Amino acid sequence: MYQKREFVRFLIALLLIPLLITSVFAQTNSQTLSTEKGTLDVKLYHDEIIPGQQAKLSIDFINPQTKKIQEHIDYKMTVSKDGEAVFGPIPLTHTSAGSVKIPVEFVDEGVYSVELEIEGILFQPIPLEKVSFDVAVGESYAQPTEIPKDNNDNGCLIATATFGSELSPQVQQLRELRDNTILNTKSGMAFMTTFNQFYYSFSPTVADFEREQPIFKEAVKITLTPMLTSLSILNHVNIDSEQEMLGYGISIILLNVGMYVGIPVFGILKVYKFKRNSVQT
Repeated sequence: MYQKREFVRFLIALLLIPLLITSVFAQTNSQTLSTEKGTLDVKLYHDEIIPGQQAKLSIDFINPQTKKIQEHIDYKMTVSKDGEAVFGPIPLTHTSAGSVKIPVEFVDEGVYSVELEIEGILFQPIPLEKVSFDVAVGESYAQPTEIPKDNNDNGCLIATATFGSELSPQVQQLRELRDNTILNTKSGMAFMTTFNQFYYSFSPTVADFEREQPIFKEAVKITLTPMLTSLSILNHVNIDSEQEMLGYGISIILLNVGMYVGIPVFGILKVYKFKRNSVQT
């Protein structure tokens, strides 16, 4: 029974991959830090910032115990560059929702400091706690983020079990795609971080079940083949920017949605229509 639940999670994962990619691409710049005494976690996220254009900084105040947004926060915010304020400080402000979006114009390229001062929670004053974020504006100031590719190089557990070896062409294709293409962009690294947390929560069980059940293994192989074929497209294109990664990523998402959702739904509707016509005649 437990193994069946893991198989269901595997199938759900195939359908959730497009949603995971979409959500990550939508927020390619995200940081979460704790205030000085750990009373709150603060998440700062934004789309790509273009010098001279207004950007929206989204801020969530998170309860570290419940991991949910904490309502009714009193705060101040300052954006500075080279020690001089370029925005704010805004006066003490109350957010009832615990989540705000603040428009800020970053005039020049460089590294900016976004500092938040928390002074109240749930209408109760608290001793001042600060949290500060570094925001890089401009490609020349962007710092690549190093993320672990896999703990102990666990790799593609399901694909390895499906195709029999880490040296199989299909597994090597996934490794090369991850290392040489996806991890070369911020949005790709963000996707891998999010996806790995979900993938490794169930993949060991699925891989073990494949080794025990040859029929199940063949079913997974059939399921994976269309996705591997679509991903191979990325091995034949040059991706030199976030925009190109986003464009190709969305295209592959739509292609996989069509294969894994659109075609089965179309087939089911055709069968249903055929049976209904047969009954009527």
